[in-house]
Amino acid sequence: MDDAARARDAACEALADVEPDQLREALEDRIANAAVTPGVLTLVTARATNAQVDPDEVVDRAVGVQLIYEGLRLTRSVAHAEPWVTAPTRETDIDADMDVLAADVLVSRGFSLLACTDAAAAAVEVVRGFGRDQTLRDREGTDPAAATALDRNLEVDALELAVVAGTAAADSDPPEELLRYARELAADCDGEFPPAGSALPEATADRIADISDRAVSATDR
Repeated sequence: MDDAARARDAACEALADVEPDQLREALEDRIANAAVTPGVLTLVTARATNAQVDPDEVVDRAVGVQLIYEGLRLTRSVAHAEPWVTAPTRETDIDADMDVLAADVLVSRGFSLLACTDAAAAAVEVVRGFGRDQTLRDREGTDPAAATALDRNLEVDALELAVVAGTAAADSDPPEELLRYARELAADCDGEFPPAGSALPEATADRIADISDRAVSATDR
């Protein structure tokens, strides 16, 4: 099973006990069509940092990162669409309410998976940063370019969280160069991760392994 399929299947498993059925099905549909770049990067980072790491021990962390990102992405989408204002009908209100509930479940379940890991503090900062960015974005007078930049911070923060979670699973801390590389990956995506059928450039694992090896060598000297 490839990393994208593993991350997606594990995310659905993490949501299997959500009730009612309608909400769970909505969450599963969203995950099935989601870009799983954050979750995949977590898996790739852990494996590239420590080839002996057990994928089964990393997958929960990958799912935690993925669910937090997907929940915040959905929150951003609903906030921008403002369905209660732009198209206030009973049907749109129900759909919007379901989206808000789904976003809350995704973020909270993601937090629960990262709560007892070394990535917990970083996960909290991602959510705090998202709140600050969206508050600034909604201020009167914010120009379109600034609003776009603030929105794209979520993708940057999600990939930084992925490398933090991945290296933590491999019992190490991410060197600054690796965090910088995560930011580069997010910039290359131009604010939108690849579609569900793809996730990361083929050279990603080799690049992360090289960065990690050089960081270890520098520490040993």
